[in-house]
Amino acid sequence: MADRIYIDRPLPPGMAALFDAGWEVVGPDGVELATCRAAIAGASLWPATRIASATRLEVISRSGIGFDSVDLGAATAAGVVVCNTPDAPSISTAEHAISLLMAATKFTASNANRLRAGRSDFYAANEAVELAEATIGVIGHGRIGSRVARMVSAIGMHVLVCDPYVDVDLADSGADEQVDLSELLARSRVVSVHCPLTDETRGLLDAAAFSAMPDGVVIINTARGAVVDTRALIDALDSGKVYSAGLDVTDPEPLEPHHTLLHRDNVVVTPHIASATDKGRLRMYAGAIENARQVLAGQRPVDVVNPEVYES
Repeated sequence: MADRIYIDRPLPPGMAALFDAGWEVVGPDGVELATCRAAIAGASLWPATRIASATRLEVISRSGIGFDSVDLGAATAAGVVVCNTPDAPSISTAEHAISLLMAATKFTASNANRLRAGRSDFYAANEAVELAEATIGVIGHGRIGSRVARMVSAIGMHVLVCDPYVDVDLADSGADEQVDLSELLARSRVVSVHCPLTDETRGLLDAAAFSAMPDGVVIINTARGAVVDTRALIDALDSGKVYSAGLDVTDPEPLEPHHTLLHRDNVVVTPHIASATDKGRLRMYAGAIENARQVLAGQRPVDVVNPEVYES
């Protein structure tokens, strides 16, 4: 009988050809999950109850970098290997961060809408900010944050980096200074978030953090929505503390159509699609499928996020 592979969201065009010819791909309906040896996991949640219901499951292979959606303790206890594809989304996500930075500081959509509306006060109404020589604080200097740092350095921005787990090489990183979080918040005109969601970073940008920022700060988040306290962000937008924001991730996610963040001229929200480009999706699915293939063949993939599963 063919091995059954579960997918938790519809496959983008062209991705089905990446699966082994001998595999039977099922999903995203969860009815057949219990019959599957592997799952290619998108953004859906994998709590303990879901993992327990998948009695034949050997591997949850994330088609992306984050794994906060998977209960790693439950997976390990069940003997399920959890993998990710940390390099695959980096380029596309960094590029999207720059697109949000430009959208949130150049007010591209607002200007286009004025033209459509037949207004004539384009010059006076433009709220755009010049970025050259402005200071940007990059929180997290991993694969994505480091790429963003190099990109904004090329724009001519002064780049501060905060990452307590990385010793940043200032000569080859795009960063001008490595500082702690309090200094980054106090000095940055733009704050761009690129850290993983952990117990330490959940709500990292809360009311106290916003109060420590200069008036008129711009917030960019392509990491995880819960790193930013949504209520605190809304309050900071209302008070003018935050000038504008560009968000690919939110908490909750997705936002309801009536949510206030979706109806502000100074906020751009995209639906967690930063990595979903032509090449980005191909790298993520190819990597996730290869990780699953290796586990089912009795091999150990490089990108295992619960290595203790091999010790139990």
